[in-house]
Amino acid sequence: MKAATFVGALPEPETQPQPTPFVEMRKVWKRFGGVVALRNVDFAVWPGEVVGLVGDNGAGKSTLIKTLAGDLQPSAGEIYVNSQQVHFRHPRDAKAMGIETIYQDLALCDNLDVVDNVFLGREVCYKGFLGILNRRLMYQETVDLLQRLGISIPAVEQAAVNLSGGQRQATALARVAKVGARLIILDEPTAALGVRETQIVLELIRRFKSQGIALIVISHEMRDIFDVTDRIVVLKQGNVVANKVTSETTEEEIVHLIIWGRA
Repeated sequence: MKAATFVGALPEPETQPQPTPFVEMRKVWKRFGGVVALRNVDFAVWPGEVVGLVGDNGAGKSTLIKTLAGDLQPSAGEIYVNSQQVHFRHPRDAKAMGIETIYQDLALCDNLDVVDNVFLGREVCYKGFLGILNRRLMYQETVDLLQRLGISIPAVEQAAVNLSGGQRQATALARVAKVGARLIILDEPTAALGVRETQIVLELIRRFKSQGIALIVISHEMRDIFDVTDRIVVLKQGNVVANKVTSETTEEEIVHLIIWGRA
């Protein structure tokens, strides 16, 4: 069988939601010694767009999102946010530009309650009383935020360890909403969730989209990818091999591209 030919440049889909993407990677390479993890990658996400990022293990998905999140620096290429070239040296640089990442482990503190997890690292203290938390304000803001997002967690004072999988994912999403994220990167957001909790998470993604927030969803669950995304980008061996409008492709075609790297 003839070997697949890889092209790093992002193929243009037939439709784009807006003329200017919120985030754009241009000709990005990432090398780890002699190993090339990303090869001449073009990748973009528009405001209010949900992009599915798919590929087999080792395709380069984790490297791509860690590069966007500031955990890794590209070996070559350029990254733009709102048409401004940026150089992320640390995750806090990406966060300052409105880019938030929720990895599969969610980074919740199990011994803390929902309120403390939503405000983690951004706790509110009483004015003039350094170190004394304003628990009443934090509680009310958490309840209001969950209501606005349509998240149902009966008791926000309960420890995160007691939450269901869907409630844990919702808490992590509420935390990034609290800081005004412009782009949310979700790593396997529905992994190990039941049908009902999966639908809750997918509905939250739609709510963020309706607010003009861009999202990247990395998932092996093709049903979820097709349910919630506007566009699907396929990676293979560090190359972008396809960029498909979701409504104009099929699960069979995407799986074929994941395996073979070509139509």
